[in-house]
Parts: sequence; structure tokens; C-alpha cells
Amino acid sequence: EVQLVESGGGLVQAGGSLRLSCAASGFTFDDYAIGWFRQAPGKEREGVSCISSSDGSTYYADSVKGRFTISSDNAKNTVYLQMNSLKPEDTAVYYCAAVVVDTVVAGLDARGMDYWGKGTLVTVSS
Repeated sequence: EVQLVESGGGLVQAGGSLRLSCAASGFTFDDYAIGWFRQAPGKEREGVSCISSSDGSTYYADSVKGRFTISSDNAKNTVYLQMNSLKPEDTAVYYCAAVVVDTVVAGLDARGMDYWGKGTLVTVSS
């Protein structure tokens, strides 16, 4: 059974940090790219960052460049999203998702993802 399980969300003050984890199981992790997406109330789901296990490429949305860092521990089948200098506008449910692609230099389309986690809530207070 394929599973993507997010953890690490919570409530943090503006300027603070959180690290999200996405633990994957049930598929060959090294063949997949993992993306982080987020959805705020009343807004569409948007791509935040992604990483490819094939070529190590990464992608960041402009809104998080310089503040968020994505990394992967292939031995643990886990992808992390380190979020620093958080802003109230980062408040959202964060999802991880997986798809088979060779590179993610152009980002990932949420509509094309194969597997999704259930999400973890990040709330940034002002």
C-alpha cells in the first residue's frame, strides 16, 4: 500500500521556523520526485517545492525562495521541507505528493501527481 505521511506542522509566530517531513512507503522511492504543495482557505492548491530522486534537481516557488529548503534522505524514504522566516501568508495545509519524473527544474503540476498525503496544517501567527 502506497503511503505518504506528512508531519511537523503546527502553530508558529511570524519569523519562526518549522520542518515538515514526508515519509513514503509502498513504492520505489528512488524512482519518484516528491513535491510539497499547500492550500490556504479559499485558495487553490499551489506548488511550493519539489525534489527529484533521479537527478537531485530541486525547485522552489518564488514566494518561498531563500526561506524554504527541501532535502531528501533516500535511506529513510523521507523528504523534508525546512521552512524559515515564516510569514502569515504561509499559513496553509501542506501536502506532499509523488510522481515519476526525471527532473523537477520546472516544478511539478499538482494535477499530474500519482500519490498524495493527507496534509499537515501550518499556522503562522502575526
